[in-house]
Amino acid sequence: MDQTSEKSPIQDAADLIASPPHAELVISPDLRIVACTDAYLQVVDVPREAIVGRSVREAFRAGPALDRLVASLELVRQSRRPQRMRAEAFIPSGASAATRRPPMSAVNMPVLAADGTVTLILHSLETPAEAEPMSMALALEAAEARLRSILQTVPDAMIIIDEQGRIESLSATAERLFGYSLGDVAGKNVSHLMPSPYREQHDSYLKRYLSTGERRIIGIGRIVVGQRQDGTTFPMHLTVGELRSAERHYFTSFIRDLTDQQLTESRLKELQSEVTHMSRFTALGEMASTLAHEINQPLTAISNYLKGCQRLLERIEGESAPVLRDAVGKAADQALRAGDIIRRLREFVARGESERRIESLPKLIEDASTLALIGARENGVEVSFRLDPNADLVLADRIQIQQVLVNLIRNAIEVMIESSNDRRLEIATVANSDDAVEVSVADTGAGLTQEVAQHLFQPFVTTKRKGMGLGLSICRTIVEAHGGKIWVEAPPSGGTIFRFTLRTARQEEVSHAG
Repeated sequence: MDQTSEKSPIQDAADLIASPPHAELVISPDLRIVACTDAYLQVVDVPREAIVGRSVREAFRAGPALDRLVASLELVRQSRRPQRMRAEAFIPSGASAATRRPPMSAVNMPVLAADGTVTLILHSLETPAEAEPMSMALALEAAEARLRSILQTVPDAMIIIDEQGRIESLSATAERLFGYSLGDVAGKNVSHLMPSPYREQHDSYLKRYLSTGERRIIGIGRIVVGQRQDGTTFPMHLTVGELRSAERHYFTSFIRDLTDQQLTESRLKELQSEVTHMSRFTALGEMASTLAHEINQPLTAISNYLKGCQRLLERIEGESAPVLRDAVGKAADQALRAGDIIRRLREFVARGESERRIESLPKLIEDASTLALIGARENGVEVSFRLDPNADLVLADRIQIQQVLVNLIRNAIEVMIESSNDRRLEIATVANSDDAVEVSVADTGAGLTQEVAQHLFQPFVTTKRKGMGLGLSICRTIVEAHGGKIWVEAPPSGGTIFRFTLRTARQEEVSHAG
């Protein structure tokens, strides 16, 4: 209880015991009894002067019961909260040894000043007949207060319904989520918050469970659809718990809005699909370019051999000589034609097509990391980012640069999983002075030998048991097509650092794009 007047503690004590006919003591914060009711004196059968003005330890007989009373009063003084305890063993020092009291309980209640400090403690004795309704009322009030607190603070939306499906309580989060206040929906069927066909199915599920005990959703979380006040719908994860009170059933629904999660998952799938498509396309191009280069050499040799044969045939006379010369000449022409076709194919693949736009480098790294770091934490990889705020806007094809980053990050993770206990991955950017930014991916894996490092970016060179050797070759092709360069370093402390550069977007390009 709050005590906000400026009366003295003695006057406060007199006011506290002036009207109620209950057995009560008024105790000061230093645990001295300052007043008592006539009813209390009748219960303990001692004169007023035997207890008023004395400390609690002086007024009552020493023993475990007195120790518990003092501990309870001290806890009330410190916590400023009421305490309940057994009281039949509290015997005043001046009471007769033959004094017997019925079973009682005691409530120690703090009296608070305006600043929240305890000015007095009210010690009340209650018989079972008095204590039961009082304790029930206090318990009910406390339970309702706890429920109100939970409904106001629980992070997930929470709805309590009765066995008829009628809404009884609504958390603050649920009000914001559905757009209704408790006054708008109290007493209405909870299906009011659902679109069809969930609305029509809900009551039948509830009736089936109450009659058969068959669970369709109670105790089992599932994804359903909710409907807001404005008619819009949203995906949500619903978990339902059951509470039985006497003969009644109550159901508590915990709801989590999945809108943002599904949007994120959809964007992640879209991004993964784009990067995968570009990866396959670039790998095909890299392979075609490499094959064109390799095949063009033997075709050139074939053409040269055929021309040599043609010159030898010119020295031979006979009926079949002209036919042979003509056939060898045509074969040489076709070899040259095949080489020309492959040369054009290689030029086309090498030229490639990309959409270079002004992109945010931190955003590119964020999106690529979202894809590449899946499973990294589960494998004990500690990831850190060190991004230079000056290395922001670059001129790049978003999907292609994300492909480079995904390839480098995944390679680093795979190497560390296979060979390292200390698994640390750092992704960093730094702005250079030559209109370029440098991106680095550093790992603590086994590192590279000098021989492997020299040929690492060539096609079909790999350190993986099942690798094709095209990933880093593709990375080099993409970075060089962007006007940058890519290289690898082996720091003395171990591990590997891959670095590549991109051209920064000039101010005039940014202004033009804006």
